[in-house]
Amino acid sequence: MADDMDLLLQEGEGYKVEFKEAVSRLDKEMCAFANSSGGAIYIGIADNNEIKSYKLTNKLKSEIIDIARNCDPPITISVQQTGDIIKIDIPEGDNKPYGCANGFYLRIGPNSQKMTRDEIIVLIKSEGKIRFDELLETKFGYPTDFDKNKLSRFLELARLSKTIKVDKVLLNLGVAEKEEGELYINNSGVLFFAKEPQKFIPWSVFTVVLFKDKDGADVIDRKEITGSLFEIVEQVMDFVRLYAKVAYRFTGKPQRENIYEYPFDAIREAVINSVMHKDYFEHGHNNILKFFPDNIRIENIWVRPRHFVLGKTVFRRNHLIADLFSKIDFGEKLGSGMQRMKDICKAENTPHPKIEFTDTHFYVVFKQNREYLKMIEKEDDRDIWHILNGRQRKAVEYIKTQESISILEYISLNKVSDKTARRDLNDLVEKGILKKEGVTTGLKYKLLP
Repeated sequence: MADDMDLLLQEGEGYKVEFKEAVSRLDKEMCAFANSSGGAIYIGIADNNEIKSYKLTNKLKSEIIDIARNCDPPITISVQQTGDIIKIDIPEGDNKPYGCANGFYLRIGPNSQKMTRDEIIVLIKSEGKIRFDELLETKFGYPTDFDKNKLSRFLELARLSKTIKVDKVLLNLGVAEKEEGELYINNSGVLFFAKEPQKFIPWSVFTVVLFKDKDGADVIDRKEITGSLFEIVEQVMDFVRLYAKVAYRFTGKPQRENIYEYPFDAIREAVINSVMHKDYFEHGHNNILKFFPDNIRIENIWVRPRHFVLGKTVFRRNHLIADLFSKIDFGEKLGSGMQRMKDICKAENTPHPKIEFTDTHFYVVFKQNREYLKMIEKEDDRDIWHILNGRQRKAVEYIKTQESISILEYISLNKVSDKTARRDLNDLVEKGILKKEGVTTGLKYKLLP
């Protein structure tokens, strides 16, 4: 015991240790430890680390426990005599934030510091005491800003009856509350059923970017995708399918085998997770999908949950949003999205997604399909001449029925600019798939024999 005390005195005060010569301002220290990672207060040790004998009587023990109980919310502690000093153990609290008469405190290094307004707000949000998706959007006018068609589509996807009165459906889904006969929509309802969700929550936009180079300096295409959350998911996937390449393997059967560059279902799962678990309190960062020449990277801003363990912690930041997605089979409430992504990648012979995260950001990176890479490495294999993006594939199918395609026809077919059409068609010529015939206004592109 003496050795332990010597070591304690040598190490001195720290993040989890506080020395006090007498019983004073214990509520401040208790709150700071409970709001942080827990710790211990030792009573009977002076500032110079000299031990001052302090006896724990029943009366004093009751006083110390009462101090902890008078914190808001009450803090559970243990008090014991340790040699000549009193030790008070304060565990990390499960009901943060904890406050006392003088305010809210947090342990910063060896000191208990009073928290600022912003620090209190961050702690409250990180503990899930306030959920963005549950907050009512008072600027939303019902039914003026409400989109019945979006609700109708949602009910179809969820296989729910459309005969029930709209007000009752919204209340049952948890996206609305009724007060004094008026219906008020919360943020989850806005993100799913508003005519213009971004009018109320502008930062719910999803950015998608296609890069020409691996460093992300040369942008080929960029879009800011808006709409309801389930519309955003589908539009992001449309972007991925448009630019992802495919290798066609001809096996002698009537139907060819398509080998796609990326596992679409796994990427879709990651996109759903990114909008489902986004920290919507943060206004300065969109969800982003970055499409590089050899990988797809999805990133979103979040607040890392306490005690988070990837693959083990069941985590749902926005409970209502997660529940709405689960009703339309866009995700599960039990937090198994990561495992489903791995299962899909394994089935498609694609590397497992690489997961990276910090306290503020979450990243999922997808590498190209191994089978796809094997095919494009076989330069003498004629099965690979159809390694095209979505627009080019559509053009090839068009030529098979129309014999040729012009630049104007390509623009009309794919709804792209003249510049994009010329780049795509010239790429097909360079790959030895198409040939040019004619000049200027009479220029046509045909399949090589």
